[in-house]
Amino acid sequence: MINGASDLLAEVFGDSGAHARSAVGVSELPLDAPVEVELIVEVG
Repeated sequence: MINGASDLLAEVFGDSGAHARSAVGVSELPLDAPVEVELIVEVG
């Protein structure tokens, strides 16, 4: 999943989509979600 999110950002934003990432395992997410992706972006 995390690789797919990274690939999508690179495809959509090109070189501007380059980013750092981390993954954290948890036993349960709110609303029984299978995955959570969080972004911090700068618009300018």
